[in-house]
Amino acid sequence: MTQTFIPGKDAALEDSIARFQQKLTDLGFHIEEASWLNPVPHVWSVHIRDRDCPLCFTNGKGASKKAALASALGEYFERLSTNYFFADFYLGKEIAEGEFVHYPNEKWFPVPEDGSLPEGILDERLHAFYDPEQELSGSDLIDLQSGNAARGICALPFTRQSDLETVYIPMNIIGNLYVSNGMSAGNTANEARVQGLSEVFERYVKNRIIAESISLPEIPQEVLARYPGVVEAIAKLEEEGFPILSYDASLGGQYPVICVVLFNPANGTCFASFGAHPDFGVALERTVTELLQGRSLKDLDVFTPPTFDDEEVAEHANLETHFIDSSGLISWDMFKQDADYAFADWDFSGTTEEEFATLMAIFGQEEADVYIADYEHLGVYACRILVPGMSDIYPAEDLLLANNSMGAPLREKLLSLPASDWQPEAYLALIQELDDEGLDDFTRVRELLGLATGKDNGWYTLRVGELKSMLALAGGDLDQALIWAEWTQEFNASVFTPERSNYYRCLQTLLLLAQEPEREPAQYYSAFVKMYGQDAVDQASAAISGESRFYGLFAIDEALKALPAHQALLAAYEKLQQAKRRYWA
Repeated sequence: MTQTFIPGKDAALEDSIARFQQKLTDLGFHIEEASWLNPVPHVWSVHIRDRDCPLCFTNGKGASKKAALASALGEYFERLSTNYFFADFYLGKEIAEGEFVHYPNEKWFPVPEDGSLPEGILDERLHAFYDPEQELSGSDLIDLQSGNAARGICALPFTRQSDLETVYIPMNIIGNLYVSNGMSAGNTANEARVQGLSEVFERYVKNRIIAESISLPEIPQEVLARYPGVVEAIAKLEEEGFPILSYDASLGGQYPVICVVLFNPANGTCFASFGAHPDFGVALERTVTELLQGRSLKDLDVFTPPTFDDEEVAEHANLETHFIDSSGLISWDMFKQDADYAFADWDFSGTTEEEFATLMAIFGQEEADVYIADYEHLGVYACRILVPGMSDIYPAEDLLLANNSMGAPLREKLLSLPASDWQPEAYLALIQELDDEGLDDFTRVRELLGLATGKDNGWYTLRVGELKSMLALAGGDLDQALIWAEWTQEFNASVFTPERSNYYRCLQTLLLLAQEPEREPAQYYSAFVKMYGQDAVDQASAAISGESRFYGLFAIDEALKALPAHQALLAAYEKLQQAKRRYWA
């Protein structure tokens, strides 16, 4: 069998692929390659997913088909090992009260009676970083997955690299502020750690360059010429009408980061891709493959035009958009002829062990603490790396303003609504409660509650604003119901099925008619039926009269048995729980 070795990897691609695939099969996961893309030479990407639970998927990229598949499988292990596939979901009562929720080595810290943060979590520096004004309460740090306030705060052990001490960091903080940044899996510990640290640098430097509108030095042609595969991929993109700019993003040789920008003259937009690795060539290749990961050439028209509004570019919301799908704003200043830094022909490469030491030394110069959790329970080394102040994707204040566990106290009540039979005022009081909780009207209720609802029902598209229209109808407040029905039409109709859109148009018309006491509803009945159909007229009339509440929603039991998609997720999680029990036994 041929053996293909690529820089930065401690095993042949064929060996990695065979090993990863076998391990997944042994764990009971049935992985399928759902789609492949090869839009230009030397740029491949693949989408793989679990046949039994399509919510568990990853994308891989590389300069060859094998490199892309190895990348996707590595990312699959990274997300299984760190439980990241399940980070947005409530795992149900049974797991929340089980022997462990995340890992057997987790620690639970009961919330003190006065609601303060318990002793034993975080270290001094982290307390100051996450809670500078001492506003956080213990209940703010209950994790979404367990939602078990009675049990307390679930924290995971991380090793502080400066002195190798163990620090317990609440799962709630990890999930809210770091999402997938700094996670990695690999053939060896050093390989994975280098990858994870590189990713932290990539996003930290990318945010700095975008936020500060730094103009970067172009990579000279003679340097690019060392990497013929990359040159060929770029030439093909330019031939297809996409001018490419290749930049050294090391900020004067400090960081191992590259930036490649694609212009789309057809609609005046641009897209900046960043990549990092101690080896210049690996970083460059990563940046170019990232440009087209999961995209064909016809998918390059979804970005935004550059702007001169540097303040808007620097806003946190814009940087978050860049993290999610790179479609945020970029300043024209990035492309100025005179760069803010000279080109550096940098090279931080060595063995993966040397590269790890080199990258850690850069964090040392920044006086940044690095915390690492190692995971080997699936038979593949994976890690999660946190560098507070550098690897956070969301600001610490989100723990107070946009915590993913905000919906937990409402979960039981909202899930039982479609089967409820309350007094009208109780429904109206719930609208007030949603406001008191400070919930954004645009929030999807399934995300608020941590549910995998499947796409074929009203729960999938339900937002807080639409829920308010349903509650107002159930409470008999037709004026408020009309306001929220109009809000729903304006802000949520784009994701509705044609049938649901039609229902809301009909409902809005009937609510408007209800405000016209001098008009006789029966006079318009047959016209409404012709316009909206008998079914929509019947449903909307029943909603207004209070006979039928919560159109298109069904009650969801405590064990979430009514949600097949969520059950598939829990079945996948149980496979991991078994592997953890075996490993930690």
